[in-house]
Amino acid sequence: MANRDADYSEQLRERYREDLFPQSLGIKLEDVRAGYARVSMEIAPEMHNFNGVTHGGALFTLADTAFGLASNTRGTALALHISINYVKATVSGDRLTAVAEEEHLTRSTGIYRMTVFRDAEKIALLRGTVFRKD
Repeated sequence: MANRDADYSEQLRERYREDLFPQSLGIKLEDVRAGYARVSMEIAPEMHNFNGVTHGGALFTLADTAFGLASNTRGTALALHISINYVKATVSGDRLTAVAEEEHLTRSTGIYRMTVFRDAEKIALLRGTVFRKD
C-alpha cells in the first residue's frame, strides 16, 4: 500500500539531475518537499510561438515538471490527467516560476494544483491527477 506520509524529496533532488528534458530547457529546481515543488526558467527566444509569445508547450512543460516532482515525493506517481488555462502571455527574458501543491491524496490517487507565475502575476493555472503506484 502507498504511504500517504512518505517524503522522497531528497531522492528526487538527486534524480532530477538526470532528467534531461527539463534540464535542456533550463528548468531549475528551487524547492521540493512532501506534496510541493517549485521550479523556474527564463524564457528564451526559441521558446516563442509564431505569434511572438511563449509557446504553450513551454509553459506546460514548466508546470508539468513541478507536478511530477510534487506528486513523486509520495512515491511513484504517474499522471492521469492535466488541464491548463493560459491567463497571460509572456516573452523572452521573462523569468517564470511554477508551483505545484498537493490538494487531495488517497491510497491510489492524488490531485495537484499548479500555478505559473511571472513575479506575483499568474500566467497559467493547472490541475492534475496522478495514479499512485504501490
